[in-house]
Amino acid sequence: MGSIGTVGMWSVPVVLPAVQADFGVARADASLPFTLAMLGFAFGGVLMGRLTDRFGILVPLASGAVALGLGYVGAGVAGSLLVFAVMHVIIGFGASATFGPIMADASRWFTRRRGIAVALASCGTYLGGAIWPPVLQWFIASSGWRATHIGVGIFCALTMLPLLLAFLRRPAQQQYGASAALVLGPGLGLSSNTVQLLLCIAGFACCVAMAMPQVHIVAYCGDLGYGVARGAEMLSLMLGFGLISRIGSGFVADRIGGAATLLLGSSLQGVALLLYLMFDGLASLFVISAVFGLFQGGIVPMYAILVRDYFPPREAATRLGIVLMATLVGMAAGGWMSGMIFDLAGSYRAAFMNGLAWNLVNIFIVLWLLMRPGSRLAPV
Repeated sequence: MGSIGTVGMWSVPVVLPAVQADFGVARADASLPFTLAMLGFAFGGVLMGRLTDRFGILVPLASGAVALGLGYVGAGVAGSLLVFAVMHVIIGFGASATFGPIMADASRWFTRRRGIAVALASCGTYLGGAIWPPVLQWFIASSGWRATHIGVGIFCALTMLPLLLAFLRRPAQQQYGASAALVLGPGLGLSSNTVQLLLCIAGFACCVAMAMPQVHIVAYCGDLGYGVARGAEMLSLMLGFGLISRIGSGFVADRIGGAATLLLGSSLQGVALLLYLMFDGLASLFVISAVFGLFQGGIVPMYAILVRDYFPPREAATRLGIVLMATLVGMAAGGWMSGMIFDLAGSYRAAFMNGLAWNLVNIFIVLWLLMRPGSRLAPV
């Protein structure tokens, strides 16, 4: 379900050059649909989280399937960039149901080995990210971006709605809302809402950095003369290695904790961004894209681990939705920032440096939380 639904996160980077050429707009303007998709994903995640806490996973997944179908068909027939961009709010809203709510629901089924369980549940985004870009690029090249969007909308509706049958069963009540939970705030000498705010700021910062390669690698390769098809292959490679990272991060989190795993992933993401600044050959970009995916893929699921470890189960999906909203607003802002910096500077070098700066903000916050008394309390 996650692999299908999160096409809403990966279609815009692939279609960006074609949409820019078709509508005759600047790179920053062509990046607007991605920004709105991420905003729809972000705010939709909070609503979908509340629905999950109240009704279980079935209602948000059904809503997401319908929204994806309508959004992609609407984007395919859009007569202007504005309409195309607005349709991506609906697309992002639909895709949000297949990420945070699925992770939150999976966390309610497990106490031991929760890290790997949540990591596996989050893998749909990157499995979809590894599959969708080359598929979309092929259909865009052969049939055009409009027919491709209409086809994606029909495909999402026809495949996701029958899959709802797999989600009819719910976790046992004692796991769902009555198990004991550790509250992080008092252990750190901070209120729970203060800790959540810090997690939101950290998530925003790390995802501003993350958005630079993920959103612009296709256009970057086109600018370097390697062609957009090579860029789509790099994005697919990046997300494929991100899938490995997500699974591995779950095993690591079960041993050293979510916060320490988050710090490790954020630090290595900064190393990969630095490598983008140092090398721009075709072979090196393929290698760096794989390394970037391997380093950053496990970052976002760690926020789900922290929220589930330190807040009551009955609040898990809503609180996770709020944190994920911050990460996705960061992705939206990072995608737009990078396009704007490119338009002003004429290259992506300054955009990579901007990503590095935001990545440091994330590292400092997570490190500060880890250094506070009580930060190494074991998960429930």
